[in-house]
Amino acid sequence: MNWSSWSEFFAMGGYGIYVWGSYIVTFICVISEVLLISRRHRTLIKTYGLIHDSYGEEISDKEAPLNMEKDSIKKIKSEF
Repeated sequence: MNWSSWSEFFAMGGYGIYVWGSYIVTFICVISEVLLISRRHRTLIKTYGLIHDSYGEEISDKEAPLNMEKDSIKKIKSEF
C-alpha cells in the first residue's frame, strides 16, 4: 500500500483502530508478562533464601517439617 501522508498511514484505510489497538494490547501483554516473571523470580529468590539456615547449609523440604515437629514436641514436653 502507498500512503500519501502520515494520517493515511495511521488510518490504515479505515482499519487503523483495529491494527493499532491490537499492537497496544500485545505490547501491554508482553510488558505485563515480563513484570510478572520478574516478580515471580524475586519471590523464588526470597523463598530459596529462607530454606537455607544461617550457616549456609541447605535444609531439604523433607527435613524442615520434621525438625519443626521435633522442636514443637520438645517444647510441649518441657511445658508439662
